[in-house]
Order: sequence, then C-alpha cells, then structure tokens
Amino acid sequence: MPSSLSPTLASTPASASPAPVGVGIVGLSVNGGWAGTAHVPALAALPDAYELRALSASSAESARAAGEKFGVPLAFGSVEELVQRDEVDLVVVTVKVPHHRELVMSALAAGKTVLSEWPLGNGTAEAEEMATFAQSRKLRGFVGLQARSAPPVRYLRDLVADGYVGEVLSTSVVASGVTWGATYGSRNAYVFDRTNGATMLSVPFGHTIDGLASVLGEFTELSATTATRRPEVRHEETGELLPKNVEDQIAVSGVLESGAVASVHFRGGVARSTNFLWEINGTEGDLRVTGNSGHLQFGQVTLHGARGKNAELTELPVPARYDANVPAPAGLRGTMAHSVAHAYAQLRADLTEGTRTVPDFAHAVRRHRLLDRVQQAAATGERQRVSP
Repeated sequence: MPSSLSPTLASTPASASPAPVGVGIVGLSVNGGWAGTAHVPALAALPDAYELRALSASSAESARAAGEKFGVPLAFGSVEELVQRDEVDLVVVTVKVPHHRELVMSALAAGKTVLSEWPLGNGTAEAEEMATFAQSRKLRGFVGLQARSAPPVRYLRDLVADGYVGEVLSTSVVASGVTWGATYGSRNAYVFDRTNGATMLSVPFGHTIDGLASVLGEFTELSATTATRRPEVRHEETGELLPKNVEDQIAVSGVLESGAVASVHFRGGVARSTNFLWEINGTEGDLRVTGNSGHLQFGQVTLHGARGKNAELTELPVPARYDANVPAPAGLRGTMAHSVAHAYAQLRADLTEGTRTVPDFAHAVRRHRLLDRVQQAAATGERQRVSP
C-alpha cells in the first residue's frame, strides 16, 4: 500500500520541522479560475508547509501554459500522469463538480491523499462511494468546506462557546446566492442545470450551512420551501435565454441540536438591500454577521455584538491571534484566498500532527445527506428528521 504522504514527510524525525507537503492541483488553468484565485495564493502564504509542485489541465498545451504562468515545475495534460508522481503528496481537485468522482477516485487509486472542493460529489451516492473507497484504502480525503476555517467564523464560534450571548435561543440567515439571478456568464452556464450538481442549494447554501453548524451545531429536524422563480436566465452579453431547472429561492426552518430555532433563506442573484445577514440571538446578548454575498466560505464578513440590557451593537474586530497559523496573511485579508489559506494551515496540522480539524469525506457525506433532507422536505411538504 503506498503511503498517503511522501517518504520524506512521513519519516521526518519529531525534533525536525516536517518537510513541505508536495501539492498537485487538478484544474489549474492559465485563466486562473478558483484554483488560481484562491488555492495558489493560499499555498504561497504557507511556504514552509507546502510546495506547489505539479498541475494538470484539460490538455498538455494548456497545462504547459499554466505551469509557465504560475511557476509550477511539473505540468501534465491528464490527472493520471500527475497522480503517479512521487513528488505529489496531496492531490487538490478544483474542477467542476461532474468531474470530481473520476478525478478523486484516480488519485485515491494511486495512493494519494486528496483535497476536493465542495460539493464532494454530484449527489450523495457519489460522495458515499468516494468516502467508502478512501476508507477501504486507509487514505485520508478532505473536502473544501472552508467557511469553518475562516477567522471571523472561528471567532464567532468561540464567542458563542464562551457565553457571549448566553443560551442561544434562535438564529436567522438571509443571503444572496449571487450567481443564480437574472443573468449569467458563459463560464457559469452549467450551474443552471441540476444534473451538474452545482446548484445554489449545493454550493453557497451548503457552504454557509456548514459554517453555521460549526458555530451552533447541526440541524436535528427541518422544514423547507423551494422555488424556481426565474425559469429562464439571460446571457449578460448576448441576451440569449437559457432554461433553468434549479431553485433560486430556498427557505429552511428547523431546530438545532441545542434546541435553538433556526431559519435560513437564500435568494438567487444580488439583492438591492441585504445580501448577507446572520443573527444569533441569546439570553444574554446578540451577534450579527454581515457581508456582500451568501458565500460564507469566502470569509468576507464583519461581526457586531451587544450584551446586557439596553446595549447597542458594536463592531467586534477579529483578534490577530486568529491569523496566527498563516505566517503571511497580510496580502490575503479581504480576498477569497484567506479562508482557503487557513484551511490549508489546519490541513497541514491534520497531516503531520494527527489532528482532525478539516472536514473529511465522511463529513462531506453528512453534509450531502442534509441537503437531501432539504430537498425531500420541499418536495413532500413534510418535516424531516436529520440523522447524525
């Protein structure tokens, strides 16, 4: 059985600093995309922990171009070539959701540790298959649910745990999905077909609900209403109409493990008023989180709080200690790479110190199943119990 870490990293003496984890990114193109925007700068902020050694793209030509642009020494036109390289310890899958299963399974078959972007699979069955295969091979698989790694969300979790609001009574989220509005660009056309697995429910709702659960606990039961209020969307340049069969309105209410009541409403597109508002109301205080979109995984939010009788909300800046595990965070703050860098820092500890902080494939399956319960509740009109 191949080691899930390189021999150098796996055999580093406890007294020495572990060798950098060799990373190979699947889906890094010259146009950047999510891999270039978030993963490359996040890895660069952790130079002692990671080395970006390889990439694969849709063709050898595009791989060479991306390698030159990002300074990656090994560039391949197929994932099969990448996963066979001893220089690669961690395979990072950053392509569109319909391709996740094939690429993740190839990496696992080669004995590699895998980090896949969320959603893990195109539906729960694929996620379960990947999780089972990773477990059978005794390999670690991780999923990019990085909202819970973002400094503001970690600070929020600590505030709640330390009793800032007292007993949590309820929580409410109102959020905009951004992409699922009235118009679309060519790059995002595939998200309007539910068979591709990248819907407003699976992407921003999934990311945000995972962040919420990391702070307040999981749902134990829920009801849901969903709707497709815009059955067609217009291309932002050509005006071409595209049929849409995914929900652009998602309203979920339920009860969390603590007994707190929760409501979450996602709306497609961008609102003229509120694009992200998350309130946590307790017996002793209140917390408010605001931002410009419902994509909590970007970590671009501001916290306010108030405690005690007649207290007014004031901003709660995130203390510097929440950036301590990223040596070079200054250039990342306010960017989409900030949360990803913190997820990578936690992942490094998981790999070298035996911690279990970053969501793994089993966690991803649980999150997929929660989304199934939302869909079932909306389809049947019946309240759903949520299993652990």
